[in-house]
Amino acid sequence: MTPMTSDQPQMLVEEFEELARHAPETVALEFLNGKVGVKPMPDGNHGTIVAWLLQRCMQHRPDLFLFPEQGLKVEAYRNGRARPDGSLAPQTFFAGKGEWSEPEGVLMVVEVTSRDSDANRRDRIEKPTGYATTGIPVYLLIDREAATVTVHSEPKGGRYRSGTPQPFGTVIELPNPVGFTRETEKLKDFAD
Repeated sequence: MTPMTSDQPQMLVEEFEELARHAPETVALEFLNGKVGVKPMPDGNHGTIVAWLLQRCMQHRPDLFLFPEQGLKVEAYRNGRARPDGSLAPQTFFAGKGEWSEPEGVLMVVEVTSRDSDANRRDRIEKPTGYATTGIPVYLLIDREAATVTVHSEPKGGRYRSGTPQPFGTVIELPNPVGFTRETEKLKDFAD
């Protein structure tokens, strides 16, 4: 849930980081477009999709790892902070980087939609903008509500120039620098 505010940020990014540091383990906070948001705790299907994708990434790219919930600094304009469901990067990429890492070197971020009222704004609007602004090459959106997978790519000017939703069951291509194709038939088992 995101509190309503004006165009002014709710707080400084340093204040947000302090708040996030003291939040209970049952709450994951994000800071997008100058607003604090609570990221829903994943349910079983959400977690299973992330685990399934983690396994598939390691099969195709054993030099990489899909890091769940690693904090990333996003959005140059408002110093945003996001916790993607997965960040694909070299195996030791986040070692020693702390809670919030610069995204340079992350090859792909993954979001799996949750069943909450903020999913549309957060996962389909704000996060693609934030991730594209940082230059992350690929944003993979697994949309359980729509039963689609969207591979966003070619970031330029704060947006991804490529990205068309494909129904679960379609073979998708994760373009370079990820560089492999993946069938998505199994996602039908986890749609709800």
